[in-house]
Amino acid sequence: MTLQEIARRAKVSVATVSRTINHMPGVSPSVSRRIQRVIEEVGYYPNTHARALVSGRSRILGLLVSEIPDPFSPETVQTFEDLGVEHNYQILLSSIGHHPGRLEMAARRMIELRVDGVAILTFAREDPLIDVFTRRNVPAVVVDIESPGPLIKTVRTDYRHGIRLAVQHLAALGHVRIAFISGPADLRTAMARKVAFQECMKEIGLEISPKLLIEGDHTAEAGMRAVSTLTASPERPSAVVCSNDMTAIGVIREAFELGLDIPGDLSVIGFDDIAFAQFTTPPLTTVRMPQIEIAKLAFGALLDSVEPQRKGTSREVYTTKTDLVLRRSTAIARDRIIETTIV
Repeated sequence: MTLQEIARRAKVSVATVSRTINHMPGVSPSVSRRIQRVIEEVGYYPNTHARALVSGRSRILGLLVSEIPDPFSPETVQTFEDLGVEHNYQILLSSIGHHPGRLEMAARRMIELRVDGVAILTFAREDPLIDVFTRRNVPAVVVDIESPGPLIKTVRTDYRHGIRLAVQHLAALGHVRIAFISGPADLRTAMARKVAFQECMKEIGLEISPKLLIEGDHTAEAGMRAVSTLTASPERPSAVVCSNDMTAIGVIREAFELGLDIPGDLSVIGFDDIAFAQFTTPPLTTVRMPQIEIAKLAFGALLDSVEPQRKGTSREVYTTKTDLVLRRSTAIARDRIIETTIV
Protein backbone atom coordinates (compact mmCIF):
# COMPACT_ATOMS: atom_id res chain seq x y z
CA MET A 1 0.00 0.00 0.00
CA THR A 2 1.44 3.34 -1.10
CA LEU A 3 0.67 7.00 -0.48
CA GLN A 4 -0.57 7.21 -4.07
CA GLU A 5 -3.15 4.48 -3.44
CA ILE A 6 -4.32 6.13 -0.21
CA ALA A 7 -4.61 9.45 -2.04
CA ARG A 8 -6.67 7.82 -4.81
CA ARG A 9 -9.07 6.20 -2.33
CA ALA A 10 -9.43 9.37 -0.25
CA LYS A 11 -9.79 11.51 -3.42
CA VAL A 12 -7.04 13.89 -2.39
CA SER A 13 -3.48 14.66 -3.51
CA VAL A 14 -0.43 12.72 -2.34
CA ALA A 15 0.85 15.93 -0.74
CA THR A 16 -2.34 16.17 1.37
CA VAL A 17 -1.90 12.58 2.54
CA SER A 18 1.72 13.31 3.44
CA ARG A 19 0.80 16.43 5.42
CA THR A 20 -1.86 14.46 7.32
CA ILE A 21 0.47 11.60 8.20
CA ASN A 22 3.18 14.02 9.33
CA HIS A 23 0.73 16.13 11.38
CA MET A 24 1.50 19.23 9.36
CA PRO A 25 -0.88 22.22 9.13
CA GLY A 26 -2.96 23.01 6.04
CA VAL A 27 -5.37 20.04 6.04
CA SER A 28 -8.98 20.61 7.08
CA PRO A 29 -10.34 18.40 9.90
CA SER A 30 -12.90 16.73 7.62
CA VAL A 31 -10.29 15.82 4.98
CA SER A 32 -7.89 14.63 7.69
CA ARG A 33 -10.58 12.35 9.13
CA ARG A 34 -11.32 10.92 5.67
CA ILE A 35 -7.66 10.15 5.08
CA GLN A 36 -7.32 8.56 8.53
CA ARG A 37 -10.33 6.31 7.79
CA VAL A 38 -8.69 5.10 4.59
CA ILE A 39 -5.39 4.50 6.40
CA GLU A 40 -7.18 2.41 9.05
CA GLU A 41 -9.19 0.48 6.44
CA VAL A 42 -6.13 -0.55 4.43
CA GLY A 43 -3.82 -1.03 7.44
CA TYR A 44 -1.16 1.35 6.16
CA TYR A 45 1.96 1.91 8.28
CA PRO A 46 4.27 4.76 7.23
CA ASN A 47 7.99 4.16 6.76
CA THR A 48 9.30 6.16 9.71
CA HIS A 49 12.88 6.12 8.46
CA ALA A 50 11.93 7.47 5.06
CA ARG A 51 9.69 10.05 6.68
CA ALA A 52 12.56 11.18 8.92
CA LEU A 53 14.82 11.64 5.89
CA VAL A 54 12.22 13.81 4.16
CA SER A 55 11.02 15.84 7.14
CA GLY A 56 14.23 15.93 9.20
CA ARG A 57 12.17 14.68 12.17
CA SER A 58 11.93 11.09 13.39
CA ARG A 59 9.39 11.79 16.16
CA ILE A 60 11.54 9.54 18.34
CA LEU A 61 12.82 10.72 21.73
CA GLY A 62 15.57 8.87 23.55
CA LEU A 63 15.43 8.05 27.26
CA LEU A 64 18.58 6.89 29.06
CA VAL A 65 18.36 5.50 32.61
CA SER A 66 20.94 3.83 34.81
CA GLU A 67 19.33 0.41 35.17
CA ILE A 68 15.83 -0.87 34.42
CA PRO A 69 15.66 -2.81 37.75
CA ASP A 70 16.57 0.38 39.64
CA PRO A 71 13.52 1.03 41.88
CA PHE A 72 13.69 4.70 40.91
CA SER A 73 13.25 4.00 37.17
CA PRO A 74 9.76 2.45 36.63
CA GLU A 75 7.66 5.54 37.34
CA THR A 76 10.04 7.71 35.33
CA VAL A 77 9.93 5.37 32.33
CA GLN A 78 6.15 4.91 32.50
CA THR A 79 5.52 8.66 32.69
CA PHE A 80 7.84 9.29 29.74
CA GLU A 81 6.06 6.58 27.71
CA ASP A 82 2.62 8.02 28.52
CA LEU A 83 3.69 11.52 27.50
CA GLY A 84 5.20 10.14 24.31
CA VAL A 85 1.88 8.56 23.33
CA GLU A 86 0.04 11.77 24.22
CA HIS A 87 2.30 13.89 21.99
CA ASN A 88 2.72 11.33 19.18
CA TYR A 89 6.37 10.44 19.89
CA GLN A 90 8.02 7.05 20.11
CA ILE A 91 10.29 6.54 23.11
CA LEU A 92 13.58 4.72 22.59
CA LEU A 93 14.63 3.40 26.01
CA SER A 94 18.18 2.31 26.93
CA SER A 95 19.85 1.53 30.23
CA ILE A 96 23.60 1.91 30.63
CA GLY A 97 24.17 0.08 33.91
CA HIS A 98 27.79 0.15 35.04
CA HIS A 99 29.33 -0.85 31.71
CA PRO A 100 31.13 1.90 29.71
CA GLY A 101 30.62 -0.13 26.53
CA ARG A 102 26.85 -0.02 26.93
CA LEU A 103 26.96 3.76 27.24
CA GLU A 104 28.65 4.08 23.85
CA MET A 105 26.33 1.50 22.29
CA ALA A 106 23.19 3.25 23.57
CA ALA A 107 24.36 6.63 22.27
CA ARG A 108 25.26 5.19 18.87
CA ARG A 109 21.89 3.45 18.56
CA MET A 110 20.00 6.66 19.27
CA ILE A 111 22.05 8.69 16.80
CA GLU A 112 21.62 6.04 14.09
CA LEU A 113 17.86 6.12 14.58
CA ARG A 114 17.93 9.93 14.36
CA VAL A 115 16.27 10.71 17.70
CA ASP A 116 14.93 14.25 17.84
CA GLY A 117 16.22 14.65 21.40
CA VAL A 118 17.29 12.61 24.42
CA ALA A 119 16.64 12.72 28.16
CA ILE A 120 19.67 11.53 30.13
CA LEU A 121 18.18 10.55 33.50
CA THR A 122 21.08 8.42 34.71
CA PHE A 123 22.01 10.76 37.60
CA ALA A 124 25.66 9.89 36.82
CA ARG A 125 28.18 9.54 33.99
CA GLU A 126 26.41 12.18 31.86
CA ASP A 127 29.50 14.02 30.58
CA PRO A 128 30.51 11.58 27.80
CA LEU A 129 26.88 11.32 26.68
CA ILE A 130 26.45 15.08 26.60
CA ASP A 131 29.55 15.38 24.45
CA VAL A 132 28.37 12.71 22.01
CA PHE A 133 24.93 14.25 21.48
CA THR A 134 25.93 17.91 21.38
CA ARG A 135 28.63 17.23 18.76
CA ARG A 136 25.81 15.88 16.57
CA ASN A 137 23.40 18.72 17.39
CA VAL A 138 20.98 16.48 19.28
CA PRO A 139 19.15 18.39 22.06
CA ALA A 140 19.49 16.77 25.49
CA VAL A 141 17.98 17.10 28.96
CA VAL A 142 20.06 16.11 32.00
CA VAL A 143 19.75 16.29 35.79
CA ASP A 144 21.59 18.83 37.93
CA ILE A 145 24.19 19.99 35.42
CA GLU A 146 25.58 23.34 36.57
CA SER A 147 26.28 24.99 33.21
CA PRO A 148 23.97 23.76 30.46
CA GLY A 149 25.07 24.61 26.94
CA PRO A 150 22.99 25.83 23.98
CA LEU A 151 21.64 22.34 23.24
CA ILE A 152 21.40 21.24 26.89
CA LYS A 153 18.57 21.81 29.32
CA THR A 154 18.72 20.67 32.93
CA VAL A 155 16.21 19.57 35.54
CA ARG A 156 17.58 20.85 38.81
CA THR A 157 16.50 19.20 42.08
CA ASP A 158 16.26 21.11 45.36
CA TYR A 159 17.76 18.42 47.61
CA ARG A 160 18.26 20.89 50.41
CA HIS A 161 14.56 21.52 51.08
CA GLY A 162 13.67 17.88 51.75
CA ILE A 163 16.84 17.16 53.73
CA ARG A 164 16.30 20.27 55.85
CA LEU A 165 12.82 18.99 56.72
CA ALA A 166 14.31 15.58 57.60
CA VAL A 167 16.98 17.05 59.90
CA GLN A 168 14.53 19.43 61.56
CA HIS A 169 12.07 16.55 62.07
CA LEU A 170 14.72 14.47 63.86
CA ALA A 171 15.90 17.43 65.92
CA ALA A 172 12.30 18.12 67.00
CA LEU A 173 12.13 14.50 68.20
CA GLY A 174 15.16 15.14 70.40
CA HIS A 175 17.84 13.47 68.28
CA VAL A 176 21.30 15.02 68.65
CA ARG A 177 23.63 12.30 67.33
CA ILE A 178 22.41 11.95 63.75
CA ALA A 179 24.41 9.87 61.28
CA PHE A 180 24.44 10.14 57.50
CA ILE A 181 25.10 7.29 55.06
CA SER A 182 26.04 8.79 51.71
CA GLY A 183 26.22 7.40 48.20
CA PRO A 184 29.42 6.95 46.17
CA ALA A 185 31.86 9.86 46.40
CA ASP A 186 32.11 10.04 42.59
CA LEU A 187 28.35 10.46 42.18
CA ARG A 188 27.51 14.16 41.93
CA THR A 189 23.90 13.86 43.09
CA ALA A 190 24.92 11.75 46.10
CA MET A 191 27.50 14.34 47.16
CA ALA A 192 24.89 17.09 46.78
CA ARG A 193 22.71 15.24 49.31
CA LYS A 194 25.62 14.85 51.73
CA VAL A 195 26.50 18.54 51.52
CA ALA A 196 22.87 19.47 52.07
CA PHE A 197 22.78 17.29 55.21
CA GLN A 198 25.95 18.89 56.60
CA GLU A 199 24.69 22.40 55.95
CA CYS A 200 21.28 21.72 57.48
CA MET A 201 22.84 20.21 60.62
CA LYS A 202 25.02 23.30 60.96
CA GLU A 203 21.98 25.57 60.53
CA ILE A 204 20.36 24.23 63.69
CA GLY A 205 23.59 24.02 65.68
CA LEU A 206 24.08 20.25 65.73
CA GLU A 207 27.63 18.92 65.54
CA ILE A 208 28.57 16.25 63.01
CA SER A 209 31.08 13.71 64.16
CA PRO A 210 33.26 12.37 61.31
CA LYS A 211 32.56 8.88 62.69
CA LEU A 212 28.87 9.38 61.93
CA LEU A 213 29.49 10.11 58.24
CA ILE A 214 29.63 6.79 56.40
CA GLU A 215 30.21 6.40 52.67
CA GLY A 216 28.01 3.83 50.98
CA ASP A 217 27.15 2.93 47.40
CA HIS A 218 23.36 3.27 47.36
CA THR A 219 22.77 -0.46 47.88
CA ALA A 220 20.96 -2.28 50.67
CA GLU A 221 24.18 -4.13 51.43
CA ALA A 222 25.93 -0.81 52.09
CA GLY A 223 23.18 0.11 54.55
CA MET A 224 23.64 -3.20 56.34
CA ARG A 225 27.38 -2.69 56.67
CA ALA A 226 26.97 0.89 57.80
CA VAL A 227 24.52 0.16 60.62
CA SER A 228 26.88 -2.50 62.00
CA THR A 229 29.69 0.08 62.04
CA LEU A 230 27.53 2.80 63.58
CA THR A 231 26.11 0.67 66.38
CA ALA A 232 29.62 -0.47 67.34
CA SER A 233 30.84 3.12 67.60
CA PRO A 234 31.27 4.79 71.02
CA GLU A 235 29.38 7.72 69.46
CA ARG A 236 26.43 5.51 68.61
CA PRO A 237 23.73 7.57 66.85
CA SER A 238 20.05 7.60 67.76
CA ALA A 239 19.03 8.43 64.18
CA VAL A 240 20.37 8.03 60.66
CA VAL A 241 19.60 9.77 57.38
CA CYS A 242 20.37 7.75 54.25
CA SER A 243 21.24 9.04 50.77
CA ASN A 244 18.65 6.76 49.19
CA ASP A 245 15.88 4.35 50.18
CA MET A 246 17.75 1.16 49.28
CA THR A 247 20.42 2.10 51.82
CA ALA A 248 17.71 2.76 54.43
CA ILE A 249 16.09 -0.60 53.67
CA GLY A 250 19.46 -2.25 54.32
CA VAL A 251 19.71 -0.38 57.64
CA ILE A 252 16.29 -1.65 58.72
CA ARG A 253 17.15 -5.21 57.65
CA GLU A 254 20.44 -5.32 59.57
CA ALA A 255 18.86 -3.62 62.60
CA PHE A 256 16.45 -6.55 62.77
CA GLU A 257 19.37 -9.01 62.74
CA LEU A 258 21.08 -7.04 65.52
CA GLY A 259 17.94 -7.01 67.65
CA LEU A 260 17.50 -3.24 67.36
CA ASP A 261 14.07 -1.71 67.43
CA ILE A 262 13.21 0.71 64.61
CA PRO A 263 12.40 3.42 65.58
CA GLY A 264 12.80 2.84 69.33
CA ASP A 265 16.57 2.29 69.22
CA LEU A 266 17.28 3.95 65.90
CA SER A 267 15.19 6.33 63.80
CA VAL A 268 15.74 5.94 60.04
CA ILE A 269 15.04 8.32 57.15
CA GLY A 270 15.58 7.42 53.49
CA PHE A 271 15.68 9.43 50.28
CA ASP A 272 13.73 8.96 47.00
CA ASP A 273 10.39 7.51 48.22
CA ILE A 274 10.51 4.48 45.95
CA ALA A 275 7.37 2.31 45.85
CA PHE A 276 8.88 -0.22 48.31
CA ALA A 277 9.38 2.42 51.00
CA GLN A 278 5.82 2.23 52.27
CA PHE A 279 5.98 -1.56 52.62
CA THR A 280 9.03 -1.91 54.87
CA THR A 281 8.58 -2.81 58.52
CA PRO A 282 8.07 -0.24 59.84
CA PRO A 283 7.07 1.88 56.81
CA LEU A 284 9.96 4.16 55.91
CA THR A 285 9.98 7.90 56.56
CA THR A 286 11.76 9.36 53.55
CA VAL A 287 12.51 12.43 51.48
CA ARG A 288 10.41 12.26 48.36
CA MET A 289 12.21 12.74 45.05
CA PRO A 290 9.35 13.46 42.62
CA GLN A 291 10.05 10.90 39.88
CA ILE A 292 6.89 11.69 37.92
CA GLU A 293 7.50 15.43 38.05
CA ILE A 294 11.12 14.97 36.94
CA ALA A 295 9.95 12.89 33.97
CA LYS A 296 7.32 15.48 33.06
CA LEU A 297 9.80 18.33 33.29
CA ALA A 298 12.37 16.42 31.21
CA PHE A 299 9.81 15.59 28.54
CA GLY A 300 8.55 19.17 28.44
CA ALA A 301 12.11 20.47 28.17
CA LEU A 302 12.74 18.20 25.19
CA LEU A 303 9.58 19.43 23.48
CA ASP A 304 10.76 23.00 24.07
CA SER A 305 13.97 22.09 22.23
CA VAL A 306 12.58 20.07 19.31
CA GLU A 307 9.35 22.01 18.68
CA PRO A 308 10.31 25.68 18.22
CA GLN A 309 6.66 26.75 18.06
CA ARG A 310 6.19 25.87 21.73
CA LYS A 311 6.38 28.60 24.35
CA GLY A 312 9.22 28.59 26.87
CA THR A 313 12.03 27.62 24.50
CA SER A 314 14.37 30.12 26.19
CA ARG A 315 14.34 28.22 29.46
CA GLU A 316 17.48 26.26 30.25
CA VAL A 317 16.75 25.20 33.85
CA TYR A 318 13.64 23.46 35.17
CA THR A 319 13.43 23.13 38.96
CA THR A 320 11.72 20.56 41.16
CA LYS A 321 11.53 20.34 44.95
CA THR A 322 11.89 17.49 47.45
CA ASP A 323 9.61 16.99 50.47
CA LEU A 324 9.50 14.83 53.61
CA VAL A 325 7.07 11.91 53.78
CA LEU A 326 6.37 10.91 57.39
CA ARG A 327 5.76 7.25 58.12
CA ARG A 328 6.70 5.14 61.14
CA SER A 329 10.48 4.65 61.04
CA THR A 330 11.13 7.75 63.19
CA ALA A 331 10.19 8.41 66.83
CA ILE A 332 11.16 10.47 69.88
CA ALA A 333 14.78 9.89 70.89
CA ARG A 334 15.16 7.49 73.81
CA ASP A 335 17.18 10.12 75.75
CA ARG A 336 14.32 12.60 75.37
CA ILE A 337 11.84 10.01 76.67
CA ILE A 338 14.01 9.37 79.74
CA GLU A 339 14.36 13.11 80.42
CA THR A 340 10.61 13.59 80.13
CA THR A 341 9.97 10.67 82.47
CA ILE A 342 12.36 12.03 85.11
CA VAL A 343 10.82 15.50 84.98
